[in-house]
Amino acid sequence: MKGYRLYIMRHGRTEANEKGIYIGKTDYSLSEAGKRELLDKLDEFDYPGVERVYTSPLKRCTETAEIIFKDRETIVVPDLRELDFGEFEGLGVEELIKRDDYKEWLKGGIENSPPGGEALSDMIVRVYQALDRIIRNMMDEEFNATAIVTHSGIISNMLSCFGLPKYKPNEITCEPGEGFEVLVTTQMWHQAQAFEILGRAPFLK
Repeated sequence: MKGYRLYIMRHGRTEANEKGIYIGKTDYSLSEAGKRELLDKLDEFDYPGVERVYTSPLKRCTETAEIIFKDRETIVVPDLRELDFGEFEGLGVEELIKRDDYKEWLKGGIENSPPGGEALSDMIVRVYQALDRIIRNMMDEEFNATAIVTHSGIISNMLSCFGLPKYKPNEITCEPGEGFEVLVTTQMWHQAQAFEILGRAPFLK
């Protein structure tokens, strides 16, 4: 049975990452240090050859795609954007930890959302819709290998919900500019909405 390889990659580092603040819908570019880090990783790692790149619309992802998958066709997928953190956007843990609504949100729960933000359940629905469109597009066009460039929260929840073997979201994290290789088959996706997690990407030279 034919398998399709999908490389799910995290965007490079931003100034917000360096400051330790929450950014979801806020459209940060890569920091200069983040760009240099990606270029260094191109020397250190072999990034996979892909036929198409699907990316979050936020600049930190589109800029990452331009660097690590240079000259590849890129399609922006709005539903690959990060969780909307609502009132927590632009704030750090030291400031937020004093707030009761932040402490409540940290308790977790699929329906729990930041004030004015997005519930995890809503994010998972749109991520499934995006992933289903991407996988069907891969199969229709018979692409053997494609990439997704998105956000850490999207990646950990995507792999936790649809990946095999099963992991909790906090067990499957990755560094900026890195991610995971997964294998999708028609039968597994259509019957179980699942894919196989093969390992981490990119690969050391």
